[in-house]
Amino acid sequence: MPVLHIFRHAKSNRDDPGLDDHDRPLSSRGRKAAPAMARWMAENGVAPGLVLVSTARRTRETWALMQGAFAGPRPEVVFEDALYLASVDELLARLRRLSDDDGREVMLIGHNPGLHDLAVTLAGADAGPALVEKFPTAALCSLRLGAKSWGRIAPGSGKIIRFVRPVDISEG
Repeated sequence: MPVLHIFRHAKSNRDDPGLDDHDRPLSSRGRKAAPAMARWMAENGVAPGLVLVSTARRTRETWALMQGAFAGPRPEVVFEDALYLASVDELLARLRRLSDDDGREVMLIGHNPGLHDLAVTLAGADAGPALVEKFPTAALCSLRLGAKSWGRIAPGSGKIIRFVRPVDISEG
């Protein structure tokens, strides 16, 4: 069964109101959280074979800070314009286009509200109160999808493996 790791980009900087949303960089808090979360993921068995990343600056920077934490074979990384502020329906459609050759574990790095909606939609009744309430920056939700292939994933088909926020881990 496929495993999907949904990762919301790390905290972005909003100091320049004239900067286009797509071009916002990470804040100092985000630059700390992304590698800390990646180290935690690597230590806890997260090993995506494919990483789909929105082309927004903050998502690209998030992945750049995360990628070094993963040992073993480097995942294939695909940057996609269509993931920028994608809706739950657009995200589901993209995931259903994956082939089984893309791997059993895929990580999606993008934005709210789409990622939050995707996690809650896939988890269905398995979504706990913490996930339903909020999907903060640099949070990870991993789901085992109750389908034999990516093309068959459906709302409510996910079983949450983990929902981890930066506040949940310690660097120490």
